[in-house]
Amino acid sequence: MIKLSSNQRRFLRARANRLRAMVMVGKAGLTDQVLAQVDHALENHELIKVKLLPVGDDPRLLADEVANATGSTLVMQIGGVAVLYRQHPDREQRKVLLPRE
Repeated sequence: MIKLSSNQRRFLRARANRLRAMVMVGKAGLTDQVLAQVDHALENHELIKVKLLPVGDDPRLLADEVANATGSTLVMQIGGVAVLYRQHPDREQRKVLLPRE
C-alpha cells in the first residue's frame, strides 16, 4: 500500500469517475474468490471500482478490509462503491502514471 498525496488522490478520483465496477462483493461477503478477482483486476488495471452490497457489515470497514487483503490503497468510497489503486511493480507495465507530489 502506498501513501497518496491529495493531488494524486484527486487525479485517481477523476480517472475512476468513468470506470464501471469490475468486482462485486455480494451477500456471501468477502470470500477468497472475491479477493482473487480483485487482485487479478488490480494486477491488470491498477485502478478499479468495487461494488459493495449492503449485507450487514459497514461498507467502509469492508472496503478497508478489501484494500488491506489485496495490498491496495483505498482512494475513495461513496456509499457502496469503493475505488482501489495498486501500482504495478514493473514500471514498463504501469497503466496509470501518477502526477508527482
